[in-house]
Amino acid sequence: MIRNLANPQPAGAPLTLLVTRQDGPWLQVSLPVRPNGSTGWVRGSEVRTARVTYRVEISTAAHRLTLYRSGRLVATFAAATGTGGTPTPLGTFFLTELLAPTNPGYGPYAYGLSAFSTVLTSFGGGPGQIGLHGTSDANSIGHSSSHGCIRLSNGDITTLARVLPLGTPVNIT
Repeated sequence: MIRNLANPQPAGAPLTLLVTRQDGPWLQVSLPVRPNGSTGWVRGSEVRTARVTYRVEISTAAHRLTLYRSGRLVATFAAATGTGGTPTPLGTFFLTELLAPTNPGYGPYAYGLSAFSTVLTSFGGGPGQIGLHGTSDANSIGHSSSHGCIRLSNGDITTLARVLPLGTPVNIT
């Protein structure tokens, strides 16, 4: 199946994909679409690639986000994750966009992930995309309290927004 993705994305961010493999002139990429885990192939000559030195690991059990750069631990942050009814999807995803939300409930910054809720097909007028964002409810941090998104303190998401580029891999377990 051939699928065209908008560039820039509807919110204005450049289309960003995560390269998972190369086969000659072709690059296999993770796609920011349903179902989670979708991949496709693009010609390497038709895209611009960049090496990303950061990696994010999120443990839903420990409610913890761990940041690595060039394989070395940089920092850990307490996080809120999804509830039993609206779990945070598990797998390897990537950062697709960075927004300054107009809803103060999401804090000063929100990254869109390539992940989508496994139970919600829409949320807040959007397609059920999972975010990594701040929060107006600091007491939720460290608990299973979101609709599937990963919440950080506003200070922590501000720290990440200053360093993490789009395309950063995010592994959620």
